[in-house]
Amino acid sequence: MTNRRTFLKSLAASGLIPLIPDAASLAFAAAGDTIRFAIAKPAGDLNPHVYNGVWGVQDLIFEPLIRYGHNGELQPSLATSWELADAGKLLRLKLREGVTFQDGAPWNTEAMKWNLDRWIHVGDHDWMNHVRLFDGLDIHDEYTVDMKFKEPPLGLLYELTYTRPVRYLSPTSIAADGSYKDPVGTGPWVQVEASNAESIFEVFPDYWGEKPQFDRLELKVLPDSRSRMAALRAGEIDVTGGDFFAPITAVEAQTLMEAGLEVDVSSGIAMLMGFNPDRAPALGDKRVRKALSMGFDREAIAQVLYKGLAVPAGSMFPPSVPLSGTQFPVDQRDVDAARKLLDEAGWTGEGIREKDGYRLSLELVVAEEQIAGSRSMAEVMQAQLAEIGVELKIRSVDHASRHSDIPARKYDMAFFLTFGTPYEPFGTMVGYLVSTYDNGVDGKLVVDPENLDPLMFTAMNADADHSQETLQAVFDWLHDETAFLPMFYTPSIWAHTGRIDGFQPPATEYDTPYQGLHVEKS
Repeated sequence: MTNRRTFLKSLAASGLIPLIPDAASLAFAAAGDTIRFAIAKPAGDLNPHVYNGVWGVQDLIFEPLIRYGHNGELQPSLATSWELADAGKLLRLKLREGVTFQDGAPWNTEAMKWNLDRWIHVGDHDWMNHVRLFDGLDIHDEYTVDMKFKEPPLGLLYELTYTRPVRYLSPTSIAADGSYKDPVGTGPWVQVEASNAESIFEVFPDYWGEKPQFDRLELKVLPDSRSRMAALRAGEIDVTGGDFFAPITAVEAQTLMEAGLEVDVSSGIAMLMGFNPDRAPALGDKRVRKALSMGFDREAIAQVLYKGLAVPAGSMFPPSVPLSGTQFPVDQRDVDAARKLLDEAGWTGEGIREKDGYRLSLELVVAEEQIAGSRSMAEVMQAQLAEIGVELKIRSVDHASRHSDIPARKYDMAFFLTFGTPYEPFGTMVGYLVSTYDNGVDGKLVVDPENLDPLMFTAMNADADHSQETLQAVFDWLHDETAFLPMFYTPSIWAHTGRIDGFQPPATEYDTPYQGLHVEKS
């Protein structure tokens, strides 16, 4: 984790800082021992076994067997110890004793089996190696259990840290017909109120671990970034930020710093540009894709829009990700070379190029709720690509529309974000690259059943000794084909008021950073 608070403090804000209006007519609870987060959208369906709710909210309630800590440290959670046997095909777990769910039901091997029976066999989660290779449970006693696998699953322990579906719901919190009803887990926070405007949590008094240092946590739904910034400056919320929680742009970070608020910057996730040649046939030509990659300036965008906090990318993952493979060179802007490639591809003429009577016009879908500042980035690209003869049309959509348009492939080009730790590399790669896996609202980055799927299946089935070379074959193909455009390794930015102390960015983008927080007493 790289903290750049000192760097941000040194940035000059003259002329670049937008005017942020005062927050008006926002209803907030009194301070006390309550800490208030701003969140960009309602928490949604918090069933831990499906892919609907906001991850960070689910993390407050539901716990994993093993927790992913800072720097990738694997930490005991609902399991206190684990041991691999049978050449990696058996995982023996010792479960934590004395733990109860928030409704009083006991946590034990029977509760673990009940949860697994609800989701592991349904076929929706085979993107995880340990699910695809699962071969049953052997229960030894109330707190000792063996998970068996047909083959050793790559990344097994990391997969057990995921936010969903490998978290645990109380077996007594379901409806009479067996369906999910209430969000009841073993975690430190109990949901006491939920609406489209806010979700409110109170500390679970019988929590087995270290309890939070404040009593009440409120998540205020503020979809508009400017409203979140205004509320933070006015002291009506205490914390906001994160890639998936409520994104903050680098310019907004400057503004908040100048206003005297605390800003923390750490390594985030990768931003990628996806192509849809089925909708825009011009993108089926590798020369056109390469010309687009060479037609805009990543470094300039990183400096202007990210204030140097984003790193231009040449690969799918940053080198900090295990098994991320070769770091390919970043494509530099080269207008002449890009024009030459388009000429070779048959797109010619002055101004916007044409071929067979069609203009080289492409639509880029952006969603500010997904990537803060993406509209501004698209406008820079629009101007730069026009210089090589490409018309870039920008369509801004809200979060819900993006989640319907991208899976339906109603776009020519679109921004994608990798899933981040602990889902790298397999979670992102299977989700985005395997055509036969239903990725839900996230959609597909690349679809090529003939060429890419076989490479991915080989990598998914490789043993540990061959995992890197089989993954590298995937990375090499993606790079050689310019199948998508690596854009940036983005910063994860959080901000908070001086009312609270003890803030540290979360270990993953799927956690809410409440741990260590406390209200400063005046």
